[in-house]
Amino acid sequence: MLDILLLGATGYTGRLITRYLAAHPQRGTFTFGIAARSEKKFNILRDELGDALLHVPTFVVDVANFDDIERAVQEARVVINTVGPYWRWGTSVVRACVRHGRHYVDLTGEAPWVREVIAEFDYAAAKAGCVVVPCAGLDSVPSDLLVYVASRTLKSFAGASAAIDLSTSAWRLGGQSISGGTFSSILSSLEDVPRRKAREATQDFALSPGKFHINVANSPPLLFHFVVKGVPGPRPRAFYALSIDPSLRGVLYIMSIINKQVVQRSWGLFELAARSPELVFPSETIGTQDVSGLSYGPAFKYDEFMVLSSRLQAIFVVLFLATVAFAMATLPPARWIARRLMPRSGEGPSDRDLDAGFVHITNITTSAPVDSGRTVTVRTTFKGKGDPGYLLSSIMISEAALALVQDQDLLPPFGKRGGVLTPMTAFGDVLIQRLNACGRISIESGVVPVEGGRAKAS
Repeated sequence: MLDILLLGATGYTGRLITRYLAAHPQRGTFTFGIAARSEKKFNILRDELGDALLHVPTFVVDVANFDDIERAVQEARVVINTVGPYWRWGTSVVRACVRHGRHYVDLTGEAPWVREVIAEFDYAAAKAGCVVVPCAGLDSVPSDLLVYVASRTLKSFAGASAAIDLSTSAWRLGGQSISGGTFSSILSSLEDVPRRKAREATQDFALSPGKFHINVANSPPLLFHFVVKGVPGPRPRAFYALSIDPSLRGVLYIMSIINKQVVQRSWGLFELAARSPELVFPSETIGTQDVSGLSYGPAFKYDEFMVLSSRLQAIFVVLFLATVAFAMATLPPARWIARRLMPRSGEGPSDRDLDAGFVHITNITTSAPVDSGRTVTVRTTFKGKGDPGYLLSSIMISEAALALVQDQDLLPPFGKRGGVLTPMTAFGDVLIQRLNACGRISIESGVVPVEGGRAKAS
């Protein structure tokens, strides 16, 4: 049996993942195979990567054919799925993985689809012992990771009972482009997803345990129904700034919708484990699970925004995004024009553009009052070299898959249990260490010094 099977290997992001896995420093310690719709596309990929694919098996898989999917997923322990739109093609892949007890990771940013997957497969995946992690790329590893690391830093400084009041991430992106697959997912979210489901997926804690019924035959009596309830986050607004560093200001980050939901799901799972471990873990393992320091605290709130250089630029971006969003959502001719202007399936940024990109995220996390009513502020940064949405995403999802293959004994309690999880509930410190070691990503965190009774800006 293979360790990893990559679905969509000949698509744009799939080719980047194939290249990364084939050249990985640990390549001799794992096996992987690639799957796509046609042998012709494999030949193109072989020409591109040469000897790196000599011993990599290939599988012709049509994701519209469930029998194809079932046969393919049984060939590997972990499935990486890059075939979108996930609302259209992803559910059958998750179903096959859960049915056969295979781990699964993907690159979706489609919150309504993730909500459906949690409702249908969370209980079954946990029962099968398989880990299902949507959103294992730029959406939403950095957001989830930054809060997790900030919480660890806070607790190491102020004690295990320290809780978060507000955590805010400021995203500075460079060179971010769009591929044909990403554009196809955007169109699917506008044309395929029922409006009611789209609205439900934007509500606070829409993915968090306790928000909706688990839709699984023979499931236990609604374990997570309104068990934990979070505090709503700050309302979206036109302009943002970090409290201790006003120079980091900007506008609403369009991917904050899914990022917030993933962070809030991590909060909900951690909070539920801290309050009621008997509802989360099998009774025979409760005594062996260390969940004491997982909770972010009952009043936890999260927000994020995209950093821009000036207020004038921010105004322009807000107006531009609002106009484009309105046109795409309400005017079919606008989508018709966009289809002809945007990259086609399989197309994306050049290698030169991939290398020129970057992401630099600064997270400021402030505690609820601790001893003597004081608060503690933590600054955590995530810096990546390369196009964030494609090059860095290919690294993140590859390292997540390798964590399931090579580091299973080191995974946190949820990662050992299974279920539909988030990057941090599934991988925790294991993924952080892998990303810090990859050569393109660095993650740092520390307590902000206090000067004159206030946290000191950088």
